[in-house]
Amino acid sequence: MSQAMINDCVRRALDQYFRDLGDQEPFGLHDLMVRSMERPLLEQVMTRAQGNQSLAAHWLGINRNTLRRKLLEYGLAGA
Repeated sequence: MSQAMINDCVRRALDQYFRDLGDQEPFGLHDLMVRSMERPLLEQVMTRAQGNQSLAAHWLGINRNTLRRKLLEYGLAGA
């Protein structure tokens, strides 16, 4: 999947989100989007790295301690 395809998926999801909101004003949209994307990303990467946090952190381009914190935050510490 290319970057353009991922961007298109996000755009379509946001289009639907705004349609579903109707006349309501969005709030906390950035946090909503980050949290909606981050958990499945962490789940997939940890699965593909077979639970190896050092490897997963490397693939994600983040520090291993940051990965550990995020895994705890999402309740994925056993992943």
